[in-house]
Amino acid sequence: MLIGGWKAVSMVDIPGKVTFTLWLCGCNLRCPFCHNWKLAQGIECLKVEKRELIEEVERNSYLVNYFHVTGGEPLVQWRELRNLLMEVRKYIPVSLNSNLTLVKPLEKIIDFVDHIATDLKAPPTELYGLPKNVSLKLWQLFLKGLEIVSENSIPLELRIPVSRGFTTKEIMKWVKEGLERIETDFYVVLNPLVGSPLTNPRDEEWCNKHCWADREIELIKEKLEEMGVRKIIIRKYS
Repeated sequence: MLIGGWKAVSMVDIPGKVTFTLWLCGCNLRCPFCHNWKLAQGIECLKVEKRELIEEVERNSYLVNYFHVTGGEPLVQWRELRNLLMEVRKYIPVSLNSNLTLVKPLEKIIDFVDHIATDLKAPPTELYGLPKNVSLKLWQLFLKGLEIVSENSIPLELRIPVSRGFTTKEIMKWVKEGLERIETDFYVVLNPLVGSPLTNPRDEEWCNKHCWADREIELIKEKLEEMGVRKIIIRKYS
């Protein structure tokens, strides 16, 4: 597998849980705010043998709640990931952080996943970082991904990256469409997009314009509460 690295004990990747977090290389999106873009493009990656990783997981399994796989987009390497999860799940439950647009690979590994985290990027035509027609097709695949998660009754962490420069009405249009596809236990995490100097975003000019949302967080939280969303977490950055 091509990986960016791992952290044997992490307390920041899933709210209220301790994880063994693995970063995989590769991604099918080009999100302008992404701070892992070098990993996503395969620039800062290294090879690791499955046995080496499993031994590390086994040593630390008593300390963590989940083996959390993120990226990049883990499903780019779905064959290798499936083989890994079949082994890892003998020791600890599995959490997958995916953009859910690679629906065929998702179906291939869904039986080995106990928790899923995904970003509802609104508007996708801006946040996917791809041409409009491509972004809209990927959005439909994302909605299908949400349906697959619901059909398998997997708990979902729905992360909403919050940006500046777009109206609340515009953002909530996409959020509502996503929420309508969820029929499983879920909670929402509002993530304010951050740029330099705290992160190194793929597109600094875009991030200067759209990152560092503040008021938008509260507006979206209010709208979600009006829609009946019960559990909303606001992620803070220092």
